[in-house]
Formats: sequence, structure tokens, C-alpha cells
Amino acid sequence: MLSRIAESLFWIGRYVERADDTARLLDVHLQILLEDPWAEEDSACRSLLSVMDRPAPAPQVQVGRVAVLDMLAYDRMAQSSIAGALVAARENARRAREIISTELWECLNTTWNQLPSHMRPARPHDYFTWVRERAAVVAGITDATMSRDDTWAFLVLGRSIERADMTARLITTRALAGSAGPGWTTLLRSCGAHEAFLRTYRGMASDERAAGFLLTDRLFPRSIVAALNQAEASLAALEPVADRATVDDARRHIGLVRTNLEYRPLADILDALPQEMEQVQRACSAASDAVRGRYFPSAATTTWTGENL
Repeated sequence: MLSRIAESLFWIGRYVERADDTARLLDVHLQILLEDPWAEEDSACRSLLSVMDRPAPAPQVQVGRVAVLDMLAYDRMAQSSIAGALVAARENARRAREIISTELWECLNTTWNQLPSHMRPARPHDYFTWVRERAAVVAGITDATMSRDDTWAFLVLGRSIERADMTARLITTRALAGSAGPGWTTLLRSCGAHEAFLRTYRGMASDERAAGFLLTDRLFPRSIVAALNQAEASLAALEPVADRATVDDARRHIGLVRTNLEYRPLADILDALPQEMEQVQRACSAASDAVRGRYFPSAATTTWTGENL
């Protein structure tokens, strides 16, 4: 497979997942601002922008939900926003048009065409719901129409790395906001995990168990450990280990942070939750850089020197 095609597939997975997870995160936090009249909107919005690695305005400028929506939901030029991620996913699908299925291309292209009509509705929740539904359609078509070959592995690898990173950001917002932030039940609902959590623990819910479910459950696909496991499986499918004494950098970064979460006592992780989630984000970034260096090397610049190329 050409490296440019592989890179486009990787970023299709990342961008669609980014749009989905950002919609879930914004939906939760804007709902809290609407429901809690005592919430400090400026500090809450600045905290959210910080978690999403977006620069906040100057301290003397009041930051509200309108500014957050403009930056994280509607900005078509920023790939860290919902609209920008959907635009970028469609552009990458266009580059990989000869590899992906017609149904997947049509789904991403239709989403891109419908985007202007769904932006800035009277209720932002309607926009977030539409984004989640379109991401679910993309995931369903991907699962139903792609062979489990390198095409599938690159797309799922991107999706899994992004999912682990974004779930870590979602949990970080809860840890930083403390009692003023969303409860664990709210976070479970935002990830579509609440019913699965109740079935797992048969109604014996607690904050610690809810946190553990989003962090370390091996069977729920949106938990951090499950996403990291899927990323490792995709890397193994792309390049099985031939030398028993070594492992590639991307698998090392993912494996280290995954085992740190899986095999440490949950109480230790919860005691330093923001720092632990920052480690997950750093590992995902390092793994993404390692994948880029291994599979998507940038083209060498061709220079002329006299008669020599």
C-alpha cells in the first residue's frame, strides 16, 4: 500500500473519532452550564479549552459557551474542532478514493455536504446528536464493507489511538472540575456506557466502579484500555514481531501506558487522575508520531546541483 493512502486511512479514523468524541464532550459540559445557575462559566470554559489544547483568550476577556462552540464545534478551518475534523476526514477519503468502499466515500461526502445546514442550530444538542449519528454510520459502514487487511488496520489504528486520547480528555475534565463538573454517571452516558456499566455491576454502582469502567474495562470498546488493546492489535496485524528481542516504538508507547493502567491498583490511579490521563495523552501522541515515522515518511526534497540530481 502506498504510504499516502495508508496515511489518509489512518487520519480518516482519527478525524471521525475526534468529531464524535468532541461532540460527546461538549454536549456534557454545555448541558451542565445550562442546568447549574451557579457554575462559573468563564473558568469552566477556560478549563475545557485547556483540556482540548486550544489557546484561551486573554484573562481580561470573558469566555463563554458561544466562544467555546465557535472554537470547538463550528470552526471549519481547525482540525481540532468538530466541523474541521469532518472536513478533514472527507478530504482524506477523497485522497484514498481508490481504496475505500463506495459506501464509505458517499457517507463521508454526504456528511460534508450536510454540514453547513446542521451548524449553529437553535439547540447545540441537535448538532451534537447529528455528529454522533454520522460517526456511527461511518463506523458501521467501515465494519461492514472493509476487508480485515492493511486498509482496515490503518483506519482502526487511527480510530483507536484517537479514542483513547479523547476518553482521557473527557475523564480529565471530570478530575479538574471536581464536584462542580459532570458526575461519573453523566460521563458514562456521554460515552454510551451507562447501560453496559449497570449490566456489568448489576446495579451496584459507585463512582470508583464507574471510573474503573471507563479506564480499564477490557470489553467495553470506549474504555481507555480496550482502545489501547485495539491499537496494539492493529499494529501487530500491520507488522508482526519478527525479532523476539525488540518491539517497535509505537507498540512500546501504547503497551507501557496500557499496562500501567491495567495492573496498578485503581485507587492509585484515581489519586492522581489528571497526571495519569496526561500520560495517556502523551503516549497516544508519541505512538502517533512513531506510526507516522514508520509508515508515512515525508517525501524527500529533490534538489538540483549543477548536472546532478
